[in-house]
Amino acid sequence: MKLDVLDLTGKKVGDVELNDSVFQCEVNEQAIFDALLRQQSSWRQGTHDTKGRSEVSGGGKKPFRQKGTGRARQGSTRATQFRHGGVPFGPTPRSHTFKLNRKVRRLALRSGLSQKANENNIICVENVEMKQIKTKDFVKVLNDLGIERKALFVVDFDEAFDNAYMSLRNLGNVVMTSVEGLNIYDLTNANKLVITKAAAARIGEVLGNE
Repeated sequence: MKLDVLDLTGKKVGDVELNDSVFQCEVNEQAIFDALLRQQSSWRQGTHDTKGRSEVSGGGKKPFRQKGTGRARQGSTRATQFRHGGVPFGPTPRSHTFKLNRKVRRLALRSGLSQKANENNIICVENVEMKQIKTKDFVKVLNDLGIERKALFVVDFDEAFDNAYMSLRNLGNVVMTSVEGLNIYDLTNANKLVITKAAAARIGEVLGNE
């Protein structure tokens, strides 16, 4: 797959050949769903808690005698059917994380990248190097690239991206990450994927080795 390479003003300065096994693979929606569920589950604190019958205070005395009242036998007023009783099968603190095979996680990323490519929502830029830290300048970059909604910028860790990263921090619709930090949530949450030429080559190397 060949893609135009733009500078930060939106002008074409070349082209890049993307790895077809990464950007043109068959989209596996189940893998995307499982990877999304795993990532979002790991964010849950799991601190929800209710008191069971053994944890509720009181109820040590038998409320009435066993026989002769005509009522059902009861041993405690803290049983689950009583007011102020324990909660049956309520939530307790636990971890919501679960294991997902490495191959499935990588398949999800390839599927997400291919989905973006199929929808023509990938923009490749030469680099994101900026002379100064200025949010106004980065907003102009977004306008020149034709980005109106949420965008994910992916850069190679060895590139000069510090000024660009500092400039976009106040923008709520833009996220920047390295190739190593690329994840399925940020990828699917963004409307446009903006990758540098170096990052595109790096992604092809990392995810193409299966």
